[in-house]
Parts: sequence; structure tokens; C-alpha cells
Amino acid sequence: MAKLLIVEDNEMNRDMLSRRLQRRGFTTIIATDGGMGVAMARSEAPDLILMDMSLPVIDGWEASRQLKADPATAAIPIIALTAHAMTSDRDKALQAGCNDYDTKPVDLPRLLGKIDALLGQPPAPAV
Repeated sequence: MAKLLIVEDNEMNRDMLSRRLQRRGFTTIIATDGGMGVAMARSEAPDLILMDMSLPVIDGWEASRQLKADPATAAIPIIALTAHAMTSDRDKALQAGCNDYDTKPVDLPRLLGKIDALLGQPPAPAV
């Protein structure tokens, strides 16, 4: 199954999302700030990145721009995760290089659909 990098500074969000994705068969790795997220994307080569936009060190917008500018990580799909639900926030995420956008709190079935679509996989089984 796919390896997902979760870049999230909120411990409760990280743990909840990681556990729920692991139950669906995904391998998850965690970064707690944008700088660590960029470094782990380069060293771990995940299949997909879930990127919080409000992060310490480097925010998610800048981390996404850096990843898309680097030939080693440019092809990794990124889903922006943010509590900001305005259309302009979605546009800003896409302009930063994110492939998709989802709002918090996470609606897991909707997020799984986006993950599966970006990975080109059939939908994950419900558990």
C-alpha cells in the first residue's frame, strides 16, 4: 500500500489522521513542521503528502512551493489540509503547487477519495 507523509504540527490531528489512514492499509510517516516535511519528502520519497498549511518553521504554502520546484519531489502529489475554507485559500494552495485541497476537520471518506484519485488506485475499503 502507499506511503503517505503527514505534515501536521497539531499532535491530536496527526495522531487521529495517522491511525485512521493506517487502518485503511496506508503506511504513514510524520513531520511536525514544514522544514521537516520538505526534508522527509526528499529522504523518504512518499507516494503522497498531506500538507497542513499553517506550520512552524516553513509554512505549508512555502513547503509545497519548494517541493514542486525540486525535480526529486516535484511529482509527489500534495493535498493541502487547512481550516481555511475560502475559495481564495483553495486557489492559493493550487498556485503553491498542491494537487488538491481539503478542509479541516477532515472528512475521512472525502479525503480517501482524493488520495485514491491522486494515486490512481481503486477506493480504499471501508473499515
